[in-house]
Amino acid sequence: MNSLTQKSDRALTAAALAALVAVLLIMEMTMKSTSILLTVLKKGAIYALVAVSMNLLNGFTGLFSLGQAGFMLIGAYTYAILTMPMEVKLSSSVYKYYDCAVHVETGILPALLLAGVAAAVFAALIGLPVLRLKSDYLAIATLGFAEILRALFQWDAMGPITNGANVMRQYKDLTDVKVPFTDIRFPPTLFCFLAAGICIGIIVLLINSSYGRAFKAIRDDEVAAEAMGINLFRHKEMSFVISSFFAGVSGALLAMFQYTVQAAQFKTAMTYEILLIVVIGGIGSISGSCISSFLFIACNEWLLRFLDESSNNILGMNLLRSGFRKVVFSIVIMIIVLFFPKGIMGERELSWKRFRKRASRRGKEAGADE
Repeated sequence: MNSLTQKSDRALTAAALAALVAVLLIMEMTMKSTSILLTVLKKGAIYALVAVSMNLLNGFTGLFSLGQAGFMLIGAYTYAILTMPMEVKLSSSVYKYYDCAVHVETGILPALLLAGVAAAVFAALIGLPVLRLKSDYLAIATLGFAEILRALFQWDAMGPITNGANVMRQYKDLTDVKVPFTDIRFPPTLFCFLAAGICIGIIVLLINSSYGRAFKAIRDDEVAAEAMGINLFRHKEMSFVISSFFAGVSGALLAMFQYTVQAAQFKTAMTYEILLIVVIGGIGSISGSCISSFLFIACNEWLLRFLDESSNNILGMNLLRSGFRKVVFSIVIMIIVLFFPKGIMGERELSWKRFRKRASRRGKEAGADE
């Protein structure tokens, strides 16, 4: 019976994924590329990946890190530099005040992987001293690293590589992704979902492996974990590096989505937004991080935008104005935190088993009422 249930779950999962792909393809064919719904879906998928990567560190390993924006910055710049055509680098149309020092051009997929590797290398280096710290001290150290990195990328001495404080552009974006071995354009929204989905799937496999159980043991009780033979520093470093790798990939995807990259975009507020998504979804829940990512982006970029329009004033009173959306959004977040202190999902995950239990419970309740 258990084997049949597992096969049924796999079949349902495959059917759900096929339906999602079909819906995204239909939306891509019937909607304009500038549609706000497609924009929300693309950005939501990218933020889902970075939120899950942060949850791996904060929720499953118990390391309170606030350096996610810094790793996204590394990934975004690595991708932009590697995919920018050589003729653009040498034409001074982007590097107007500097002579580009990076004379290398790669494809989109290698650049995405190298963006993650670059972020992981930086994480490995700073993890050596930083991961000796705990709790608030670790958060402050990683937050400081992200701010130092942002200032470093805007430094004139780094101009030949990062273009200083100027905008990076004319690199390969979502419109340049092609179906393998053809010249057919790959649907941008589907590509974001595919890239983010593969990365999140790898994180889920990691969490369900022996390494993931070691991460959870460290989160629950470091002393007990060490007594069981778990090397604390090695596993913390591993979690930190892996989380940073996927944050770097999400930074590269964000660069593809935005068409331009500038260090000033990756401020501390970006890390706070990602942390907010993790808290709303539930610290320790992959499903929660994904759901809250789309909810956050939809509300922030679309559903509450009308609150910033002064033309929508109520009864002639000048209540609505630019920035009022943030006030209402903050109130909504406070309500969620008050009534759902563990987030929308807590530490639970969406699963077919969960749906079957709910359906069975409702069936029994309906039978009892009759």
